[in-house]
Amino acid sequence: MARALPLPKGTYGMIFPGFPAALLLLQAAPGGGSSLLPIIIQFALIIAIIYFVMFRPQQKQRQSHEAALKALKRGDEVVTAGGIIGEVIHIRETAKDGGANRLDDRVTLKSAESRFVVERGRIAKILGKSAASTNTPASSSTDS
Repeated sequence: MARALPLPKGTYGMIFPGFPAALLLLQAAPGGGSSLLPIIIQFALIIAIIYFVMFRPQQKQRQSHEAALKALKRGDEVVTAGGIIGEVIHIRETAKDGGANRLDDRVTLKSAESRFVVERGRIAKILGKSAASTNTPASSSTDS
């Protein structure tokens, strides 16, 4: 029969609140079983929780951002990673095999009176259609 280890007296419980519980886990399991199994299960659960809380949402967000960049078209208003807001006026695809790595494509933007070229992967946010491209002049009607 396994004998219980005495719990330490003094301030160990105050300094290390989980210390008495850890000592209980380190005791020999009844029947000669392994005492590492509960600890391994706890570590596996912690790793699974971290994956589903931190890494999986970030991965989904990155995939949706890449899909939005691949669907970028002329007339969209975008914000670059440097914070410059501009309208897409031209997209030059650099991949010869039909879009293997479309994040290296060159995108020409117009911001105020300036035009500049950025890589598609450096676009941080797509705001949508530009106000200038959505305001098309209505057909003029003459009253004769």
